[in-house]
Amino acid sequence: MKAVSFQGLHTPLAFEDVADPVPDAGELVVAVGRCGICGSDLHMTEDAAYGCEHGDILGHEFAGEVVALGRDTTGPKVGDLVSVIPLRSCGACEPCRKGEVQWCAAFGLQGGGYAQYAVTRPNQCVPLPAGLSLADGAIIEPLAVALHGVNLSGMKRGDRVLVLGAGPIGLAVAFWAQRMGAARVAVQDIAPFQQQRAIALGADVFVVDPGDPVGSASRSLGGPADVVFECVGVPGLIDQAVQQVRPRGTILLLGLCTRPDTIHTFPMLSKEVRLVTSAFFTVPEYEAALRALEEGAAQPRALVTDIIALDDVPRVFETLKRPNAQCKVLIAP
Repeated sequence: MKAVSFQGLHTPLAFEDVADPVPDAGELVVAVGRCGICGSDLHMTEDAAYGCEHGDILGHEFAGEVVALGRDTTGPKVGDLVSVIPLRSCGACEPCRKGEVQWCAAFGLQGGGYAQYAVTRPNQCVPLPAGLSLADGAIIEPLAVALHGVNLSGMKRGDRVLVLGAGPIGLAVAFWAQRMGAARVAVQDIAPFQQQRAIALGADVFVVDPGDPVGSASRSLGGPADVVFECVGVPGLIDQAVQQVRPRGTILLLGLCTRPDTIHTFPMLSKEVRLVTSAFFTVPEYEAALRALEEGAAQPRALVTDIIALDDVPRVFETLKRPNAQCKVLIAP
């Protein structure tokens, strides 16, 4: 099959022929219909902390058609269209039964979407309802990541919400915050590229003011935020968020930062700020994200800005590492 594989840090991906995947017992093969390029994919090729190895096939936001079943595989049938939960798990332990698969002892990340075919397990496959496209199935994962963060934040109806970062996760947070009753949602970024998209997804205002990020955000919301979502993952933003949140407010971390960050705890302690971290999502949240699209929420589809062929991935991937106006680029293998 054709695939795009990791060649090494700071090195472009390679489009090449690799062996077709063969499902083991209890596994299945999905013909990848759409796969999103995630910001974390970009980081994986530049940062040793992610542990990528030569030949790895990235891509964890994908949906497709079941085309082969391994021995004793039950559940999905050949021909079924599914969205793949990219969190490997045993499917039988107590965390798995609760849908909290990230706490399974067998937990691992599912890649493989930058290829024509990928192997996965039945408990990771969520059927795509009639009326939803493969592109819909490929954006469920970032929607679920954002929903998990909003749920953990304790955001209430009537809250003022500030989202730092207008990438796909930040914009998805704006969508959920508006949908779940926030009184006012502001998205703040250092560039104006995603302003119209942010408004389309539920933000009331888009803030670009590197010279006065704290004052601009407060003025846009009519006061300090009740909840600040940090969706970038760069050193310094936690301290900025402390200045932007109200006393006894909440800062929710969604941005992946592998670099050390110095946090000045005195201002945080003085305001009794609640700092919460968020990683991954639960299976019910993944299903809720899919259900929102099924019930007619069309806004998340605005995340998608381009669909490219598999052989275009190495070139486009490199362009996404630089400032650009793209949001979510999907691959159509």
